[in-house]
Amino acid sequence: MHELFATRASRMKASEIRELLKLLDQPGIISFAGGIPDPELFPADGFSEAFQAALGPEQQAQALQYSVSEGYVPLREWLVGHMREIGVECGLDNILITSGSQQALDYLGKLYLSPGDTALVGWPTYLGALSAFNAYEPRFDRLSINGNRGAAEYKAAAGAGAVKFAYLSPDFANPTGETVDLRGREALLDLADDLNCALIEDGAYQALRYDGDAIPPILALELARKGSIEDCRTIYCGSFSKTLSPGLRVGWVVAPKPVISQLVLMKQAADLHSATINQMAIDQVARACFDTHIPMVRRAYSARRDAMLQALQEHMPEGVQWTKPEGGMFIWVTLPVGMDGADLLASALETVKIAFVPGKAFFPDGTGANTIRLSFSNSDEDAIREGVRRLGEVLRG
Repeated sequence: MHELFATRASRMKASEIRELLKLLDQPGIISFAGGIPDPELFPADGFSEAFQAALGPEQQAQALQYSVSEGYVPLREWLVGHMREIGVECGLDNILITSGSQQALDYLGKLYLSPGDTALVGWPTYLGALSAFNAYEPRFDRLSINGNRGAAEYKAAAGAGAVKFAYLSPDFANPTGETVDLRGREALLDLADDLNCALIEDGAYQALRYDGDAIPPILALELARKGSIEDCRTIYCGSFSKTLSPGLRVGWVVAPKPVISQLVLMKQAADLHSATINQMAIDQVARACFDTHIPMVRRAYSARRDAMLQALQEHMPEGVQWTKPEGGMFIWVTLPVGMDGADLLASALETVKIAFVPGKAFFPDGTGANTIRLSFSNSDEDAIREGVRRLGEVLRG
């Protein structure tokens, strides 16, 4: 039956990270692989109370019933206030609740990309974004931040297609952990205006800053320029997965109303609406403890990041380099030229039971073989120090 598949099916590939996670049930493995929040940090008691309330006599009919595609109104109202706190003035009709920010990326790919159009992405960039966009048969070009590529060069490279959007996670990006500075964000807005393209801002890690001064979201900077969200080209994608719970699959999109209206049509065609009871639970927990919970999460992850950076300093051989993120969940390691991260993973799993993600998967063109991504979010400091020590042993041969 495969001969009946649409042409886009040939571009769909299994996530190397999802496949790698299947190996981690082996006993004794220390995993730096998935970008997985620590379940010990979930506000489980708050969710227990929220689900009990949602299933109580006053709310159960609403919690178990169909709902509007745009999302649970009280949650969207809370998000209006949350976005205001990070510098983005928007209204209820500028917000759509999605089943995680991954669904948002899929919808945006569907909305903007025709076969042969260009998506500008980082080199490397988030693997989930590549997977989401790839189904719509684009070409990928390297997004140059603070670089010397102008709109004319991007347009020329796009050929018969159009440059439809630039995608990036400007805060503590997956996989590199790097942050785009204020100058870079302003330059991206200039480039998007010159290209007349959308700018997709993935804010999945925006709340997880441990050091340094916060930088306004790109959407906030554009609002300061243009005055109204309806005049902006930046689309902000947020998520509760890294802060409250990934399993409930609740994300959101903030955008001008015409964009939200189109995304709502896609939502109606795909899954009608995100699970009502999950949205109700997220709303109750966010209102009850978001402002006190996030500092606790930051303290825990900050200590783990520090432990990993210190261990890398102590145990990595000469010629290995790594990023020093101010937040997020990831450290990006560059190995000596000629070394292959996939080969290193196979050796590390077999000999010292250490898992991580080879970096090649994050590059649209399959380069980056001598890179790896380490996640520090789901291991305690002792495991991190021991795991990096073992990894250093393998690298030293």
